[in-house]
Amino acid sequence: MKTNKYVEDLKTKSAAELSQELVSAKKELFNLRFQNATNQLTNTARIKEVRRNIARIQTVIAANLKNAE
Repeated sequence: MKTNKYVEDLKTKSAAELSQELVSAKKELFNLRFQNATNQLTNTARIKEVRRNIARIQTVIAANLKNAE
């Protein structure tokens, strides 16, 4: 249920907002990987969650581009 709401929220955003969301998610993923490498990360499941969120954002961007054609 939580992911469905997140995807619906993504679908209502503009292309600029989606790209900004993608950049921030990639920065978060980088920071999580860095923390994991230095053994400072306590919740390793967050890496998987952020990776999936990045994929969801990219999917919505691709769908928007396809619908624009």
